[in-house]
Amino acid sequence: MKLIIQIPCYNEAETLEVALNALPRQIPGIDTIEYLIINDGSRDDTVQVARRWGVHYVVNFRRNRGLAKGFMAGLDACLRNGADIIVNTDADNQYCGEDIAKLVQPILEGKSDIVIGERPIDTTEHFSPLKKKLQHFGSWVVRKASRTTIPDAPSGFRAYSREAAMRMNVVNEYTYTLETIVQAGREKMAITSVPIRTNAELRPSRLFHSMFGYVKKSMVTILRALLMYRPLLCFTIIGGILFLLGFGVGVRFLYFWFTGDSTGHIQSLILASTLMLSGVSTIVVGLQADIIAANRKILEDVQYHVRKLDYDREQEKREAAAGAAGTGAEREQAAGQGKQVEE
Repeated sequence: MKLIIQIPCYNEAETLEVALNALPRQIPGIDTIEYLIINDGSRDDTVQVARRWGVHYVVNFRRNRGLAKGFMAGLDACLRNGADIIVNTDADNQYCGEDIAKLVQPILEGKSDIVIGERPIDTTEHFSPLKKKLQHFGSWVVRKASRTTIPDAPSGFRAYSREAAMRMNVVNEYTYTLETIVQAGREKMAITSVPIRTNAELRPSRLFHSMFGYVKKSMVTILRALLMYRPLLCFTIIGGILFLLGFGVGVRFLYFWFTGDSTGHIQSLILASTLMLSGVSTIVVGLQADIIAANRKILEDVQYHVRKLDYDREQEKREAAAGAAGTGAEREQAAGQGKQVEE
C-alpha cells in the first residue's frame, strides 16, 4: 500500500519546511510514504527548499494557475507514480501532520473512498466570528447541494483512494474543495469526515483577499457545480418560481375580469403571460441541460476507464523495470528511478 502526500505550493519557501517536517514517515497499514509538491508558479525558493528536504516528486507550473488546477495536476502525478492513497495538505502547516494516520484509516479499512478532515472551526483562534459563521453556512449549503453529511466542506485536508482520485474532475479555477464534494455526492461515492487538529496560523490565507470575495467565489462555485451535476432540479426550481408568479398575476387579472373591472389591467395579462412562458421555457432548458449532464456522465465514465488503462500501464512499466533490475539494492534503485520528476 503506497501513500503519496501532495502539497500545493505558491511562494511557500518560508513555511514549506515546517509543514514537511510535520508529515509522518510511517503509518500502520502503509508500506511506502512518498511526498509531492505542486509548484504553482512560485517566484521564491519553494522548489529548492522541497528538493533539499527530499521530496520525491515536483509538479512544476511556469506561471500561477490556481489551486484547482494544481490539485488536479497533483492527483495525476500521484496516480502515475503508483499511489494507492493520496492525501492533500497545505504548505502553511495549517493541519496537524500526525492526523494523516487518522485521515487514511477509513480508506485502509475499506469504509470510504474520500475522507475530509473536520477542523475545530468554533475553537480556531485566528478565525473571526464572521468567518466561522460563513464556514458553517457554506458547509450547510454544500451538504444540501451534494446530499452528503460533510461538516467542513472547505477543508483542504483530505484523503482519496486510487479509485476516487481517478474519478475526480474539477472545472472551476478557484478551488477544488466544494466542487469535488458535490461531484462525490452525485456519483454516490463513499465519503466521510474525521475530526482533525489545526496549528497556529503562519501566514494569512492566499485563497481570498476579502470576506466578500470569499463568499462570492464560493457561492458561484457551488451554483456552477449544481448546474453541472443537478441541472434539472435547478432549472425546475427557477422555472417553477417564474411560472407561479405569472400564474398569480394571471389569477389577479381574472379576478378583475370576472368582477367587471378589467379596464386598465391589460399590463397584468401581459406580465402573467411573459412570466409563465419564461417559466415553461426555463424548465425546457432544464430538460435539455439534464440530457447534456447525462452525456457528461457517460464521458466521465469513458475518461475514468482511459485513465485507469493509462495509470495501470505506468504501474506495469515500473514493476517490469524493478523486476528486470534483479533483487536487493539494484531493484530498490530501479524502483526509485524517476522520483525526482518535474512536470
